[in-house]
Amino acid sequence: MPRTTAGPELDHLISLLSRLPGYGPRSATRAALHMLRKREQVMKPLAAALERVAETVKPCTVCGNWDAQDPCSICSDEGRDRSVICVVQDVSDVWALERARAHNGLYHVLGGLISPLDGVGPEDLRMRELSARSSEPNVLEIIMALPATVDGQTTAHYASEMLEGRGVTITGMARGVPVGGELDVLDEGTLAAALKARRPV
Repeated sequence: MPRTTAGPELDHLISLLSRLPGYGPRSATRAALHMLRKREQVMKPLAAALERVAETVKPCTVCGNWDAQDPCSICSDEGRDRSVICVVQDVSDVWALERARAHNGLYHVLGGLISPLDGVGPEDLRMRELSARSSEPNVLEIIMALPATVDGQTTAHYASEMLEGRGVTITGMARGVPVGGELDVLDEGTLAAALKARRPV
């Protein structure tokens, strides 16, 4: 990391910013300079917001979504369809589906995908919690809304086998999701169409 002429404090800030997705040393430097120029309007409010989020936002103990309340606002919403649970890889997928207004049921965040090459097995994911939730009497359908990748399909297959015989219908996302596609980069129309056209796994 190239050093600035402004001292170790700024170097440290740029180093931290460069760890963010999509940021390298140059973009981190530009962001740091922008914040310094807009100290009152950007830097101080951002610092306060980061501190508040770090102190208050935690994973929901029910579904794994991030929220300042537990259970999260989605799990606590009595207006949602509690008979359907949508299983996703990460919290960003929950937010993508919520933006698309494509799902009015509940969610379950696995926290990753089964990936033998990366040393990630079922025990590293929230599979036990999914198994427990599937046994609740009001749950009738579980949607496997996982990426159309090898790891995504492996995870969906494992989860489907685990839930077999529970008396719930297991469905998967259908047309609209391309092979190799990630949910959080798809447009709302594609997500909505894929969920509406779901099929048995």
